[in-house]
Amino acid sequence: MAQSKKKEKQEKIDPAHLKPEDKLKFEIAEELGLGDKVINGGWKSLTSKESGRIGGLITKRRREMKKEVLKENG
Repeated sequence: MAQSKKKEKQEKIDPAHLKPEDKLKFEIAEELGLGDKVINGGWKSLTSKESGRIGGLITKRRREMKKEVLKENG
């Protein structure tokens, strides 16, 4: 019974209807080959290692974007 409840909690992700803050996260997940896993099982289906990798790349990409903006404005 516990397993069926766990499956019910895993929500499918629709890439076409993502919140703006989730678009970058999903884009990176796809680059890592995890797009299908996220679509079918939701974000909770990822391992901690996979989630950490995505989080690290989000941070890196945001830093790069910030540097680009500062270069353009400076």
